[in-house]
Amino acid sequence: MADDGESPPDNRGSEDQLFNRERHIRYLEMNYQMLPSPYEGQEINHLTLVYFIINGLHILHAIDRIDREAVINWVLSLQAHPKNESDLNNGQFYGFHGSKSSQFHSNENKVSVLNNSHLASTYCALAILKTVGYDLSLVDSNSISKSMKHLQQSDGSFMPIHTGAETDLRFVYCAAVISSLLDNWSGIDKEKAKNYILSCQSYDGGFGLIPGQESHGGATYCAVASLRLMGFIEDDLLSKCTSSCIIDVPLLLDWCLQAYFPIDNV
Repeated sequence: MADDGESPPDNRGSEDQLFNRERHIRYLEMNYQMLPSPYEGQEINHLTLVYFIINGLHILHAIDRIDREAVINWVLSLQAHPKNESDLNNGQFYGFHGSKSSQFHSNENKVSVLNNSHLASTYCALAILKTVGYDLSLVDSNSISKSMKHLQQSDGSFMPIHTGAETDLRFVYCAAVISSLLDNWSGIDKEKAKNYILSCQSYDGGFGLIPGQESHGGATYCAVASLRLMGFIEDDLLSKCTSSCIIDVPLLLDWCLQAYFPIDNV
């Protein structure tokens, strides 16, 4: 009942309140066919945009609207490959680039030089390939996993590129998903990664992106999902004794409930 005594309008029968599946599909198809002008500034993250498009169509049971082979070939064309085996020890990461334009940069002599690949772009690339049914055993997983080790820091966190970048739980999650999808965990020290994640759990039960930072929903997802993928927590955690879990589950659940149902609104 409204405060002025009038009943709010009943919109339950209005079509405007319904999820228009076809309209959403058309929007995703439009983005799939051509990069919209508002996103042109994000061309360097083209692969990430395609990740959302492909998964959106998949969720809407419309993955048949894309050219599967074209998508696979485009994604594979963005992988960075070492010239030889010794390159895997040069500290660089041989994953996937975010777009064609980000594969190269011009040096002082205006000559195109191969750019660095990115951990988040690699996560998106492998997720796309998995979604469209590509056999991930055909991907050069050795180059990805072996060079990914250079991105892990001494505290267990990960940088997205081999130099000059931030480190936080997002990239630990990317590394865990990449390892899980490739079924190759040689590129991550799981014990160090676990300890870094645990150091990010805040006093209120949630997880911050870095140790000491306030709890955040996305960071909490990255933390819990990474621990699950690495095998440190189980699927049916709540049905077992939570006191033996490596994270404070009751405090985490309490934070989750308060985050979505604030005490002030109860």
